[in-house]
Amino acid sequence: MSAARRRDTKPEMLLRRELHRRGRRFRVVLRVSSSRRRTIDIAFTRSRLAVFVDGCFWHGCPHHGTLPATNGEWWAAKLKANRDRDADTNRLLKEAAWTVLRIWEHVPADQAADLVERVLAEIAGEQVARRGPAASARAASTDRAR
Repeated sequence: MSAARRRDTKPEMLLRRELHRRGRRFRVVLRVSSSRRRTIDIAFTRSRLAVFVDGCFWHGCPHHGTLPATNGEWWAAKLKANRDRDADTNRLLKEAAWTVLRIWEHVPADQAADLVERVLAEIAGEQVARRGPAASARAASTDRAR
């Protein structure tokens, strides 16, 4: 297990490269404020979007997740604990007003980036709607200036 990467996995790097290519800027390995050992893979701090790239084996993908035959009971408990920790992390972030997006490692980077873009657009629309029409006019004028 020590050989398993905790960060900078191939699927995560591919997604980060694609998002960067699209002009998105983000923080990497941002700590979850209420937990010292938990981190967000890709964090859009202004939008408060937390993106996790979950491995199919370690997080129990319904399509590709497997359970080793050797020491199966131990592995079942280990993988369940991972899923429970994921659910708790989601809860902590939602309580802190973050949107959580979990993407399986088997999703191609371009499709994953499309999903991230869609969620960011939804969040931006909600933020503009909360601020009212004057704020949306200001946002539109600044978008044209870029």
